[in-house]
Amino acid sequence: MSTPHDSANSVFRLGLFRDFPTLMHYRDFGGYQALANALSGSPEAVIGEIGAAGLRGRGGAAFPTAAKLQMVRDNPPGVRYVICNADEGEPGTFKDRFIMTHIPFQLLEGMAIAAYAVGAAQGFIYIRHEYPEAQETMRRAIAAARAAGLLGADILGSGFSFDIEIFSGAGSYLCGEETALLSSIEGKKGRPRLKPPYPTQCGLWGKPTLINNVETLANIPPIVDRGSAWYRALGTADSHGTKLISLSGDVVRRGLYEVPFGTTFREIIYDYGGGLKQGRLKAVNIGGASGVVVPPWELDCPLEYDACGQRGITIGSGAVFVMDDSRSVLENVRNRIDFFLHESCGKCTPCREGLRQAGRIIHKTLAGEAVLADIDNLERYTRTMQNAAFCGLGQAAGNSLISSLKYFRDDYEAMCRDQNQAAPKEATA
Repeated sequence: MSTPHDSANSVFRLGLFRDFPTLMHYRDFGGYQALANALSGSPEAVIGEIGAAGLRGRGGAAFPTAAKLQMVRDNPPGVRYVICNADEGEPGTFKDRFIMTHIPFQLLEGMAIAAYAVGAAQGFIYIRHEYPEAQETMRRAIAAARAAGLLGADILGSGFSFDIEIFSGAGSYLCGEETALLSSIEGKKGRPRLKPPYPTQCGLWGKPTLINNVETLANIPPIVDRGSAWYRALGTADSHGTKLISLSGDVVRRGLYEVPFGTTFREIIYDYGGGLKQGRLKAVNIGGASGVVVPPWELDCPLEYDACGQRGITIGSGAVFVMDDSRSVLENVRNRIDFFLHESCGKCTPCREGLRQAGRIIHKTLAGEAVLADIDNLERYTRTMQNAAFCGLGQAAGNSLISSLKYFRDDYEAMCRDQNQAAPKEATA
């Protein structure tokens, strides 16, 4: 776990907390000063500072955080909720787990500030079942914060009350989608809901609800404590702050890295990750299983929302999986399609049947039984999923496939049994 710059220029200070951090340890480094600052001012001032910092959601959608806070606050007076989405089911992603196990109080402080901003008295942390260590660490941190008067009634003597409960998921990838997560907490099947209405207006038990992921909420205390100008200076004019990168695959130094926005993916792989263990670079999967597969010549793209968007690169969860030339791009994509087929809820036809057909064709291709027209159909099915699936997870399920077809189509066609034939293409049954 590493950071490229000193702790004064770091949002997360990854190297400072190795074992379970005590509340005293966290406060020794300025912890909970941000909450005190927030409670001494108005909720509108908190939202304004977060808006000036330009913080965007770190869960993948990159929605402006201040805008979401304001949407919840603008509702008529009444019960409101704050939910931390800690489901982190994206393969190859482990940043949220690290935050919960190493700097849990930063997350709790961020949730408390967000709750003050939107007027909520109750929060939930939805943690995936496969993270027992994170669940236990967060329970201990919540108990310590309650005992110190940093959660519960009349926090820091301000009159503001807010408490947090842990909710354990049951292993469904789909519950990372915010409306499916709401249904799960309510005791229903974790299935996505039709939007609108959005959770900011009609969320948990029909009440206005703020839902953000772990990394997003953990960004809030440093912004409120050090100011928006400090935060904006860490990144670029387009993308502010830093991003946690889960680096894995065929690199020398796999791990979690905090990098400032504007860092290129090549720098992430070679400067932070130490380059490849052996062989030559074949491809890189950026953004997790629902991200994209790109060739080496795209790696000079900076980690920026606009620059990545223009080149069709999804930053997503910040997962970066590096493949050397001993790996098969098709095998990598097959693995992801099999994963999504297993995790699909089956609610909508484009996702359910699209993934089934895509999986069938990829398996045929790897077996040397496909023809060229099958590859055309593979692209057609994937485009349909992207355009017509009910929820965002279904729409993103084909991203790695469609990007690999864009950059590595020759690898697919080389596996087809009619690749050297001049006859018209005809898909097999």
